[in-house]
Amino acid sequence: MLYIIGLGLCDEKDITVRGLEAVKSSSRVYLEAYTSILLVNKERLETFYGKEIVVADRDMVETQAEEILHGADKQDVSLLVVGDPFGATTHIDIVLRARSSGIPVRVIHNASIMNAVGACGLQLYNFGQTVSLVFFTETWKPDSFYDRIRENMGLGLHTLVLLDIKVKEQSEENLARGKKIYEPPRYMSITQAVSQMLEVEFLRGENVLSPKTTLAIALSRVGCDVGADSTQQRIVCGTLEQLSEQPPESFGEPLHSLVIVGKRPHHLEVVYAEEYAVCRETWRRVAAEVYGCALD
Repeated sequence: MLYIIGLGLCDEKDITVRGLEAVKSSSRVYLEAYTSILLVNKERLETFYGKEIVVADRDMVETQAEEILHGADKQDVSLLVVGDPFGATTHIDIVLRARSSGIPVRVIHNASIMNAVGACGLQLYNFGQTVSLVFFTETWKPDSFYDRIRENMGLGLHTLVLLDIKVKEQSEENLARGKKIYEPPRYMSITQAVSQMLEVEFLRGENVLSPKTTLAIALSRVGCDVGADSTQQRIVCGTLEQLSEQPPESFGEPLHSLVIVGKRPHHLEVVYAEEYAVCRETWRRVAAEVYGCALD
């Protein structure tokens, strides 16, 4: 049996009881470590789970999946995934490969940013398409996210923006030379994300992401609300302009996500999120005057 097990959002204790039982029954355990990251190291997982864990990087998961699947038709093998197993298309591909090899698969779900984003007060059924925002380069600045946000806006729906992470990535030079030299990990900050979005707004000029009148919510380490202050969940709301003016440390430590508020927010959403606003007066004024939200 191949188990694909969601680990949740924060640390080794977020695994479900069912997931932990599957891990303990497995002869091999892999940790997928590039679509997202946990906030604890592999050794803490091994101590808590009582199992040795093999880190599966991008190369192993995408091009050497047969190593993970080997023998899973005769014994239990677990692939651990941060968040929920189906939060990335990579894991769907693993399931399809297992099925084609006659290997039974069992998926054990867990919390992910896709549902935990509700911590900011916005109602989950008011979200539209989720988009990803990648690190821009001098020659590559993809802006398809802008069109998806515009489509969501047109339907009055919120947009969850997943910010890029770079883990065990090679530079173009080392990749071209075939050198297995990896760049230090990078995690996109809220400051950089807002800057890139406003850069695209300036170039496109369609007023989808107007700095002064677009409400947004920044989230950090969602689900991690215990322990030292540096590991705690943090939520900050405001206009894009206000978020761009905040010091980077005000948004907490990575990983970060960003929500662009849809144009038809419910008044309870606005009132709930107001608790995290940079300026409550501005938050309420823009919600009422620009978004048409009826507030007392």
